[in-house]
Amino acid sequence: MGRPGRTRRSSDERGAASVVAVGLLAAVVLLTTLTLGIVSSYVDARRAAAVADAAALAAADTLSGAVVGVPCEAAERVAARNGARLVVCSVDGPVSEVSVAVRGRVPGVEPVASARAGPPGTGR
Repeated sequence: MGRPGRTRRSSDERGAASVVAVGLLAAVVLLTTLTLGIVSSYVDARRAAAVADAAALAAADTLSGAVVGVPCEAAERVAARNGARLVVCSVDGPVSEVSVAVRGRVPGVEPVASARAGPPGTGR
C-alpha cells in the first residue's frame, strides 16, 4: 500500500510532459527558422534595391559626362563590386534603367530589383 494522503499515479501518464516539451521545442525551432528565412529574404531584397540604385546612378553619371566610360559597363562594375550581377541595362536618351540580381541567403532565392536614373524631369 502507499502512504496515506498520496494518490497513486497511473504509469500511463509518465513522460507525458516530456513529449509535450519536445513538441513545443520543435514548434519554436520551426517558427524561428521560418522567421529567419523571411527576414533574410527581406534584407536581400533591400540590398538588391540599393545595388540597382547605385548601378543606375553610375550609368546616368556616365551618360551625363560626369564620369568617362560606357554607361552599361559602369553599371556592371558597380553591381559586381556590390556582390550582384547586372541582368538588364538600357539607355534611353539621358535616362538609364537597370535590373540587378543578388545571391540570396535562402537557397534558390535570387532577388531582382530595378532602378532608373537620369536628370530631373525625365521620369515617367
